[in-house]
Amino acid sequence: MTELTLPSYQDIEDAAQRILGFAHKTPVLTSTTANKQFGAELFFKCENFQRMGAFKFRGAFNALAQLSPEQKKAGVIAFSSGNHAQGVALAAQLLDIPATILMPNDSPAVKVAATQGYGAKVIHFDRYTENRELLCQQLAKQHGFTIIPPYDHPHIIAGQGTTAKELIDEVGPLDALFVCLGGGGLLSGCAIATKQLLPDCQIYGVEPLAGNDAQQSFYRGEIVHIDTPKTIADGAQTQHLGHYTFEIIKNIVNDIFTVTDPQLIDCMKFYAERMKIIVEPTGCLSYAAALANKERLQGKRVGIIVSGGNVDIHHFAQLIS
Repeated sequence: MTELTLPSYQDIEDAAQRILGFAHKTPVLTSTTANKQFGAELFFKCENFQRMGAFKFRGAFNALAQLSPEQKKAGVIAFSSGNHAQGVALAAQLLDIPATILMPNDSPAVKVAATQGYGAKVIHFDRYTENRELLCQQLAKQHGFTIIPPYDHPHIIAGQGTTAKELIDEVGPLDALFVCLGGGGLLSGCAIATKQLLPDCQIYGVEPLAGNDAQQSFYRGEIVHIDTPKTIADGAQTQHLGHYTFEIIKNIVNDIFTVTDPQLIDCMKFYAERMKIIVEPTGCLSYAAALANKERLQGKRVGIIVSGGNVDIHHFAQLIS
């Protein structure tokens, strides 16, 4: 494989300017209850308040905005369980680019409806029996679409990195940062930004225990492929890291933690009951791991990236009940 040109902090700064006026500057919330429980200061970067309900809009807009006029006219294609789908669909709508999205049959209905609502054409596939990347490549070749990957692309990673840049610009120094982890785009971008702005900050990725491919990859020093994991964290049902994301994560991230579905449900309840916000299961990964490691965080300033809030309200009610 050819040598990768990894995104830099300058790419994140450029992305921040590119998405300015299009992406929301999401709020940073605090919780007296959480601070007392931890004996620490926690800062929750709430990407559930981002446009289309998740951080994915940042990377999607940054990538689509850099396409050539010919690419924009031909259209784009992406594959996603939901949040990247919505991010690409909304960015494409704003930039007047035709978009086609491959989505699993079992994607949350609210995410499918939102993707279609932004004007994208949705094509369903079976995530357990069909290869989404192969399907995407076939359709792209057939129709001349540009593929917008969900995480393994320098422009996507740089866009996602603006999340941590915004957090640090607002709250200042952090001792630790916990980031939700699926394919690694958010973690990679946030790691690049954090290492530039706060070199001593400890950076942790968090994925579902059922889908710990990134943790295995991190410790083995090579990309590990797994079967599609069964977890309520649908945004983290990835089977492997990307070449870009793995290279960044193995060199910058301090450790990768895993959490269980019951831990995620507990955090969904906490967010709803104590902080009055709706967070999807995947978005709870970061706080769940911080909670499991709270002893080591006493007296620290801790960043928690809340990745998104796109969850079907009926499913949400079933989980927390």
